Amino acid sequence: MDDLMNRDALELSAMLEARQISAVELMQATLDQIARVNGPVNAVISLRDADSLLAEARIADDAPRKGWLHGIPLAVKDLADVAGIPSSMGSPAFAGNIPAADSGMVARMRAAGGLFIGKTNTPEFGLGSHTFNPVHGATHNPYDTARSVGGSSGGAAAALAARMLSVTDGSDMMGSLRNPAGWCNVYGMRPSWGRVPADPVGDTFLHPLSTLGPMARSPRDMAALLEVQAGPNPQVPFGLPKDRYLDGIDTDVKGRRIGWLGSWGGAYPMEPGILPLIEGALTGFSDMGCIVEAVDAPFSASEIWDSWVALRAFANLGRLDAIYSDPVKRKLLKPEAIWEIETGLSLSPLQIHRASLTRSRWYAKAAELFDTYDALVLPSAQLWPFPVEWDWPKDIAGQPMDTYHRWMEVVIPVSLIGLPAVNLPAGFGAAGTAGAGLPMGMQIFGRHGDDAGLLQLAQAWHRATDWPNRMPPPLS
Repeated sequence: MDDLMNRDALELSAMLEARQISAVELMQATLDQIARVNGPVNAVISLRDADSLLAEARIADDAPRKGWLHGIPLAVKDLADVAGIPSSMGSPAFAGNIPAADSGMVARMRAAGGLFIGKTNTPEFGLGSHTFNPVHGATHNPYDTARSVGGSSGGAAAALAARMLSVTDGSDMMGSLRNPAGWCNVYGMRPSWGRVPADPVGDTFLHPLSTLGPMARSPRDMAALLEVQAGPNPQVPFGLPKDRYLDGIDTDVKGRRIGWLGSWGGAYPMEPGILPLIEGALTGFSDMGCIVEAVDAPFSASEIWDSWVALRAFANLGRLDAIYSDPVKRKLLKPEAIWEIETGLSLSPLQIHRASLTRSRWYAKAAELFDTYDALVLPSAQLWPFPVEWDWPKDIAGQPMDTYHRWMEVVIPVSLIGLPAVNLPAGFGAAGTAGAGLPMGMQIFGRHGDDAGLLQLAQAWHRATDWPNRMPPPLS
């Protein structure tokens, strides 16, 4: 592997600005690494031809710098549009679709100088935290290619871990920037809802569940990409103001209070080895001078789940109804998409209202917790990376899973109320567990709007641990 491919994105940016390397050199190193390792991983899809990419890199070398991403190769999660690059969303219904324009987030990354080489793989329509689809196949975990990479930003996480990209984007409705980051030993951030605006397409008021965000091998890179992605769009409601996240990221976190929620009072079944790993990792924050305390379950897990299932189905019905209503296209939808749509169709307006009332009560209760704690912690997943050929886990520690996404219930307290969260790499499974040698993460989350505070905690964690430098075994 070229040494360039193990460097952080901000370091590469500084080298490009100082003319220590050229965009052409970096592009060639990127293409060479993809050629070496993407085969067994299948993270980067719709890769553009090398001649075109090298030509664009030469233009970047001769052009004034646009921003910190100038000359950095990027691949966008295949749920967002990049002009001229196929955008299938993992669905046969959109195979071969080539958008004419960038989505809003992509346009911001292009304006900052990023060079788009292709896409990163995702489950069909991003449904499910396991990255496989009938268009591009499955993405494999770089730490064990027989295992899942998680999802839905699974291609992005795997590309980072395998050193094919230095920084990536993703999106998160149900843990999609947290679970794959945890399973790939990298950082993933779900920003506060409203921090990174969606495009002004369709309804922009009723579905505050999903958000776009960054992923990287260091919190500094993640903060820098968030600065590019974030900022209000006057055409989209509820936007948060643009902010600086790199300023002050390297700060002393001594005295900050962190609450450990464990398994939410036993509500979330966990595979053996996960809770002890996270509990052991949290001593790292204690060593920094943080105050770490166990916290009892603060709200009914079943109420949170029921609210989530209803509001998620309501949202998915809204975005997929046009496909479902077309008898030809409906046949192309996977069963999980059909389940989401038909669950949404079964809901009455009063049921949706009651689900949102639960969401409102949980938001208010969480706000009370953040009067005491600067951040709360949960595992990023309830089981270790599972065999890649599974569609989804049917049980955890002997407890049956009653839906295709129940096995990721641990991410719902954050997702339901739009809180900011960061996956921190927490280490690797111990010998004798199902996760022996496999990565696991913990999600640290805070008050709505406190994205900068979480990034400071993440940076302190990174300085103390630097887990992403424990690289996957050779893939080529």
